[in-house]
Amino acid sequence: MNPLIMFLRSFIYAMAGWRSAIRTQRNFRIHLLVTVMVVLAGYYFSISRTEWCFVLLCIGLVLSAELFNSSIETMIDLIHPERHPLAGRVKDMAAGAVLITAIMAVIIGLIIFLPYLLTT
Repeated sequence: MNPLIMFLRSFIYAMAGWRSAIRTQRNFRIHLLVTVMVVLAGYYFSISRTEWCFVLLCIGLVLSAELFNSSIETMIDLIHPERHPLAGRVKDMAAGAVLITAIMAVIIGLIIFLPYLLTT
């Protein structure tokens, strides 16, 4: 098969994953809303290129962590639909990874945006 067609199919599948997460995952929608607010704040305060790099890296990490978490939870539900302590532990660990990523993103966001907020 043509490598370009294979690449385009991969892209289409990835976008289908995004659409699925947006439709079915409340926390992913919350992270997207926060993303829009942070990007608007970045434009409003005209943050530096370096600050944009950190902001975009944090956005990418949080959204990726949420997608991984949602994937893990969905797979656990498929494999073990009834409640099980180990299944719950796996889900909790995946959610914990998102929490750590989100907390670090908030800290970095405060480091970047707090000086702008305090001087306006």
